[in-house]
Amino acid sequence: MAEKVEKTGVTKEAGYLYYLGKDGHVWRTKMARGGKKTGGGPEKVADAGVTREDKFLYYIDKDGDVARSEMARGRK
Repeated sequence: MAEKVEKTGVTKEAGYLYYLGKDGHVWRTKMARGGKKTGGGPEKVADAGVTREDKFLYYIDKDGDVARSEMARGRK
């Protein structure tokens, strides 16, 4: 089950990939589609200030907030 870590309220636009950077802030970059090159580099969207912990996957949820889920590793 996912838990919200930080409320950022980012509004997502189509054609962009949103992610939590190593610095703990929300970034976006243009997605490559159909062999086209990406347009420019990543741009900072929001200041989140999240400190990452091991064993968790961090992502931007449908509400535009930072969420995390425990990673399933080593299951058989």
